[in-house]
Amino acid sequence: MSKGAILVSGGAGYIGSHTVRMLAEEAGYEVVVIDNLVFGHRDALVSEGVSLVEADIADEHAVEEIFTTHNIAGVVHFAAFCFVGESVTDPLKYYANNTAAPLTVLKAMRKHGCDKFILSSTCATYGDPQQIPMAETHPQKPINPYGHSKLMLERILRDCDHAYGLRSVRLRYFNASGCSMDGLIGEDHEPETHLIPNVLRAVKGEIGPVTVFGSDYPTGDGTCIRDYVHVVDLARAHVSALKYLEGGGESFSCNLGTGKGASVKEVIDAAEAVTGKQVPLEFGQRREGDPPELIADASLARQLLGWEAEITDIRQIIESAWGWLNGARGGKYRD
Repeated sequence: MSKGAILVSGGAGYIGSHTVRMLAEEAGYEVVVIDNLVFGHRDALVSEGVSLVEADIADEHAVEEIFTTHNIAGVVHFAAFCFVGESVTDPLKYYANNTAAPLTVLKAMRKHGCDKFILSSTCATYGDPQQIPMAETHPQKPINPYGHSKLMLERILRDCDHAYGLRSVRLRYFNASGCSMDGLIGEDHEPETHLIPNVLRAVKGEIGPVTVFGSDYPTGDGTCIRDYVHVVDLARAHVSALKYLEGGGESFSCNLGTGKGASVKEVIDAAEAVTGKQVPLEFGQRREGDPPELIADASLARQLLGWEAEITDIRQIIESAWGWLNGARGGKYRD
């Protein structure tokens, strides 16, 4: 392990907080988090010794102070807006935050000689699937500003490697899901757009019926199929990517997924099995831009990072989310 601290931007968010915990508790890194707490949660940083700077990554003074005060050896970048619909109605918000704001961090990295950057990217950079499963060779043709904003940052990182030797691993997630296996931290978005937490919140009566958007897709049961990858597996991939760069690895992009899919109906059935309760449902029309199936080919991550998803059963994923929802989360729900 190289000397120095790891800066985690957006580290108080969903995937960020799980990664911070793994970096600090399992990998033994000194961790500094920068998060404006717009969507992140201070109480999601459960590990001792983790420093939190409450600031926006676009704040040049705050970022410079972090690099001056700490010996930052690498950056793991999560800070981003991720609501696809909002990106369509307010694209400037997404380009400012997801594409432009990280330039402040990259400038500081160049100034202070830090050359390792792990990017939380997305399969939304591919756009509509042309083949299933989707490999990294799939054309990148995003269909919304969110996907474009992430793809632009991927290309900026490639240019930074060519010009400055600033190496990066760009991790393209499929459907992040689940919560820590001990129920200590979990998925706490507001608004919540992900299927699994909304299904479980509907079971608890916190929200109304879950809408199933489309039941006539060309899939086995007529509902959309997605590749659900557990948040703990995602966190482990970021640690693996950091160690890969520390070992002198070259920049690359890779998918993170299980390589298999679960349909909306299968998620609902699994949730009913886990909770012992019926999920309140209503059926709606297909949503524009929802492909029938999204499944990752994650073989490159296995080849270069030695990573593959370990928590792949949809029932186990839902059990982890249900455990957090009924445990540490307690009365944390915010209307």
